[in-house]
Amino acid sequence: MACAAARSPADQDRFICIYPAYLNNKKTIAEGRRIPISKAVENPTATEIQDVCSAVGLNVFLEKNKMYSREWNRDVQYRGRVRVQLKQEDGSLCLVQFPSRKSVMLYAAEMIPKLKTRTQKTGGGDPSLQQGEGSKKGKGKKKK
Repeated sequence: MACAAARSPADQDRFICIYPAYLNNKKTIAEGRRIPISKAVENPTATEIQDVCSAVGLNVFLEKNKMYSREWNRDVQYRGRVRVQLKQEDGSLCLVQFPSRKSVMLYAAEMIPKLKTRTQKTGGGDPSLQQGEGSKKGKGKKKK
């Protein structure tokens, strides 16, 4: 087994891990949230975290089949983890504005609500409500 000093910070297994539960405002701290609830996002996905981090210029990769150990729900929506490179081979920071894992998490939580996928979902909610109301019409006593 190699000692930690011999492994480069640029190795993929040395990248930091960010699970969606870290940024989820529906979770308690005991359930895995790592940022203040006021800054957290509602049900973020690993893909959204990857999109936000790669857009700012961080070296990231998505591991789709990884699960957060405290996550009890096994749905595909809750799966995944994002690995982010903070330091280069010489030990210097990749991007100066991200000196720590917490800074990356706070940035991701701030930017996820601004994604196009998030802004389009809120605008398209009205037609689905009207369809739901229409399906209740025929319920009642049956006519003979």
